[in-house]
Formats: sequence, structure tokens, C-alpha cells
Amino acid sequence: MVLPVSTGAGPASDPEAARALAAELAPRLAARAAAHDAAGTFPEADFADLRACGLLGLMTPARLGGCGASFADYTAVAVELARGAGATALIFNMHSSVTGALAHTPDDLVRQMGAPDSFLAARDRLLADAAAGALYAVAMSERGTGSRLSRTSTVYHATGSGFRITGSKTFVSGAGHADAYLVTAKDAGAFDPRVSYFLVPAGEGTRVEPTWDSMGMRATGSHDVHLDVEVGPDALLGGVEGVTLLLAEAMPQWLVASYAAVYVGVARAALDAGGAHLRERGLHTLPTVRSRMGRADAAVSAAELVVTEAARRVTEQPGTPETNRWVWRAKLTAGDTAAAVASSVLEAAGASATRRGHPLERIYRDARCGALQPATSDVCADWLGGAALDGDPHRDAEVPRW
Repeated sequence: MVLPVSTGAGPASDPEAARALAAELAPRLAARAAAHDAAGTFPEADFADLRACGLLGLMTPARLGGCGASFADYTAVAVELARGAGATALIFNMHSSVTGALAHTPDDLVRQMGAPDSFLAARDRLLADAAAGALYAVAMSERGTGSRLSRTSTVYHATGSGFRITGSKTFVSGAGHADAYLVTAKDAGAFDPRVSYFLVPAGEGTRVEPTWDSMGMRATGSHDVHLDVEVGPDALLGGVEGVTLLLAEAMPQWLVASYAAVYVGVARAALDAGGAHLRERGLHTLPTVRSRMGRADAAVSAAELVVTEAARRVTEQPGTPETNRWVWRAKLTAGDTAAAVASSVLEAAGASATRRGHPLERIYRDARCGALQPATSDVCADWLGGAALDGDPHRDAEVPRW
């Protein structure tokens, strides 16, 4: 059964209202999550709710009809949504990564990079479309190379009217339901790996291959997308070629730390579901159970503080070396904490909570994905280790980070 939206305040017009609406939506998302997980289906009703509440325009500036949210505001909203349904929050994260990067790159910086005024107009149209309900997906990962952008095999070349893009992407959350895809591709004629961002409209020239059948986050619809498409010049984000690797190193928050908020919310959901199960079974007074839940509560609260601090720094001082350290700390801490907490709470709940369809069983599988999503926990820890040893974590690695 699809639960209708019943928010009395209408679409969110500011970040505080957006967070309140996300918290109100969370139980609604949770009620649908089991069915979408079992069938591996895209949560269409969830996104109908997000549209109706104006949350797809969270990152869009107020002048274009959105909420004008900061990275810290996004983090707060994503935690609430993930507390309801991790898969829905993860798709929302991908959309927010696109709109947030567009909205938060200063006009002066864009012009310094050489972007034409036509790009600024195109950017505003994309952000206004998001506020009106357009959904954007991210198509960066590829089979065999994962999210290492320098190893991208999708290529582009200039045509008389724009660019031709050819290649295949995997792990594209929301594939087949997005209005456009953020695609990474390298210049087919360049000697060095000059990688660029393109926003490619869904439709002719983009083909979705249904490949997604995963252990966790099953409702993200992260299918493969095959591209053989020509796009106009405005599809080149920033209006400048070859900036992808530079931006990934200098301002990694949307590629790294945005996931962290989702997995803090998933960890909170494990506490919620575990507590409900333990009270229902009358196990909540056992000392061993209480100890597990106490440690889990402390771990989730600590992870949330790390993620919140990273988000605050990104909002106030984006791109500084210390801010970027917090970005990598947030992803490492959130991914590892979600997996550890969900595992411990599941053990406290007992075998009955491992049955298919039990909320904790689904949340456990979703939580286990956090450390695996790029950048993985091992990559994050290695990056942080390089920084702690006064090295250059981007240059000192045997394999390029991106």
C-alpha cells in the first residue's frame, strides 16, 4: 500500500523545514522498505514523497526555487532519510552530489576556470529543474576499474555541435528512473587521462541493463548504463574539460563524505529496529543485551559527531587540508561503525531477527555495504595514514586514489 504524503506545511522552503520533513517521512519510507528490498525494486513512492516535499531541490538555491541547503544541512537530512530507508537515502545522496556540487561551486571560481556564461545559465536551469522534481544519478564506476576516475574507459570526442560519449557504467543508483546522469569520460584524443564531467539526459543513446541483484541496498536499482550518445556543449559541466581529477582531490566531499551521512542513518536504524525487537521479546533487561546496546549507542553517537564535524568544516572551510582530512575520517568512521553496530545488535536480537523480512536483517545487509562503497574503508584508512605521516596521500600511494 502506498502511504500518501500528509505533511501539513507543504514543500520545504528552507533547510530547517527540510530536515523536519525528512524526519516525518522516515517512518513512511521504513514501511515500504521491506517490499522494495525483497523485490529489488526502485522505491517510486518514496521519491514521489520526496518530490512533493520539495526535497529534490534541497541543494538548489532559494532564488531558483530550492531550499538553499549547505553540506551540513544535506548531512542532517540524509541521516533522517536513511533512518527510514537506507537505499532511498543512498539514491538521494547521488542526486544531492550532483546538485550540491553545481550549487556550491562559486561563480568566480567557475569563471576563473574558463567557463562561459552559457554554462552558468545551463547550471541554473538544471538546479531549477531539480527543485521542480527532476532526479539526477551518478554514472562514474566501471567494471574492472571501479571508481578510479583516472582509469575511466568511457570516452568522448568533440563534434561540430557538442560531444559524442561512448562507454558503459556500473553501480548507477536510480538507473532507469533518473532524468539525467552525471557521467565521467576521458578525451579519446588526449595522451594524458583528461577526464571530464558531463550531465547526460536519459533517453535516446542511454540504455539501462538490469544487472543489480545485490546483498544489500537492493532497492537502489544500481544497474549498468550503456552510452552511445551525442550531447550539446552545455552538457560539459563547468564548461571546461579535464577538471574531474583536480576537483576529486581538492574538494572530495561529494565523492567521499556524502555517503557517511547515509550510513550514520543506517546505524541509527539498527538501534531503532534492535531496540524494538528486544523490548517486544522481553530481552531488554538482560545485562549482556543492555551492554551491547549501550556500546552500540555510544559508537553511533561518536560516528555522528565525526560526520557532523566534517560537514561543518566542509560548509565553513571547503577544500582546506584539514577539512579534507575530516572528509576521509567521516567516511571511514561511518562505514565501519554501521557494519559493526548492525552486527552486534543483530547478535543481541538473536536468530529470530535473521529471518528474511525482519527489519534488522535488511538493515544489517544495508549497513555492511558502507565500508565497501568508494572510497572503501581500506582506501580511507590508507589515505589518512599517509596524511598522518606527513606525506601526500594522493601522490605517495602505489595506485592512484582516483
